[in-house]
Amino acid sequence: MKELSAIVALTESFSKLPGVGVKTAERMAYAVLAMDEETRQQFGDALKAVGNTVHRCPVCGLYAEGELCEICADPDRDQTTIAVIAEPKDVYVIEKMNGYHGLYHVLGGLINASRGIGPDDISIDALIERVRKGGIQEVILATSATLEGQTTALFIAKLLESENVTITRLATGLPAGGSLDYADSLTLAKAFEGRKKL
Repeated sequence: MKELSAIVALTESFSKLPGVGVKTAERMAYAVLAMDEETRQQFGDALKAVGNTVHRCPVCGLYAEGELCEICADPDRDQTTIAVIAEPKDVYVIEKMNGYHGLYHVLGGLINASRGIGPDDISIDALIERVRKGGIQEVILATSATLEGQTTALFIAKLLESENVTITRLATGLPAGGSLDYADSLTLAKAFEGRKKL
């Protein structure tokens, strides 16, 4: 028996989401089909609203519904510090800790030669432009501790070398309460490199 084209199309759409395989996408499509009409309508309206109202902030690259994102529009944020992150979702992790009150800059990815992503494919030029406009005193490179994150951070640090700005990198190492026998060699090496005097 041939599958219905609408279900096939919905399954293919769901399978485009990160981490969603064909079987999961198929289950999701049938779950939508099983919804009552009102719930299905709300689901569809929410998808349309995301596409119609959410856009990238023209200053930092975070998602926004207004002209600027909530952070760029907030005059109480520290206007002298920018945390450089790979993706918009990273800001929510940082904001949950409630300890950082500066600005952000979203790169929109990381340098990854094996995937053909170079410096021109991410928002590095816009970051350099923001720093050169003045007022920024510190750039915090908050990219991941992966090879791509490290490569991107080093590349940006090199570009900002001649600017009158402090460049810092997030510390890496052992998690609080972590045991040495569970740490991988890179994490352990970073913990030794970042050791502080007691």
